[in-house]
Amino acid sequence: MMPITLSFTFTIKAIDSESGVSQMIEYILISSILLLFLVVTILMVNNTFIEEPSNFLTSYAYMDIGNGVSTRIVDLYAIIPYSRVNTHIGTKFDVPDDVAGKDYMIEIVEGPPNRPTDRRIVIFGGGPIKSTISLAGIGETTFGVAEGKTTASGLNYIEYTYP
Repeated sequence: MMPITLSFTFTIKAIDSESGVSQMIEYILISSILLLFLVVTILMVNNTFIEEPSNFLTSYAYMDIGNGVSTRIVDLYAIIPYSRVNTHIGTKFDVPDDVAGKDYMIEIVEGPPNRPTDRRIVIFGGGPIKSTISLAGIGETTFGVAEGKTTASGLNYIEYTYP
């Protein structure tokens, strides 16, 4: 029997000192880019997901409130007697206390310069949103002039008094 001889060859690789540094720089660059994306996303979240939907909701809520106030004034005008007798008619109405967490004002103002008697209802708050609704053509009549200003808190009152 022949003796078995085993021979092993070992190759010793030189230690690559640059691979550790390049991996570290790669991690730092990728982390920096991801952190930059995170900062940009955080800055855009407030505008995209909070302010724009809130402004959208506010504009439609202001239109609804203005239409409701206009309807109440027109309803009151519809029951005014045509004869000139001592009359006092009043009605209370309620509007939402706030819209999207913000207070607002309701004001009846003059119409455009070419038709100042065509009154408008303007609803505005602390932000850039403002809504203007026509007072259905009865801003000024033989019975008087619609005017006034109110806040949203509490019950509001519309009245007609002659004389």
